Amino acid sequence: MKTKRPQLVIGFAAETEKVIEHAKAKLKRKGCDWIIANDVSAEGGAMGGDDNAVHLITASGVDSWPTQAKDEVAKTLVARIAPALKDLKDEA
Repeated sequence: MKTKRPQLVIGFAAETEKVIEHAKAKLKRKGCDWIIANDVSAEGGAMGGDDNAVHLITASGVDSWPTQAKDEVAKTLVARIAPALKDLKDEA
């Protein structure tokens, strides 16, 4: 999709260990702009639970979000995507 690549490509990394390290590698390997990473190990509690703690990995760094309800994670992600897409549109 090099000629029809979306403006913002977001990947997801469900990891059981070395969450941030593995997500950073996936960001590069998959060619994403962002990776949303979370711990899906039994200790992490995300699988089957109501709450989740994620890390937004970008080329500029890692933003670790607090544990919150999964619907709040989604709202937080949308709140980050909207201005990022606007900035990309303004640059074009």
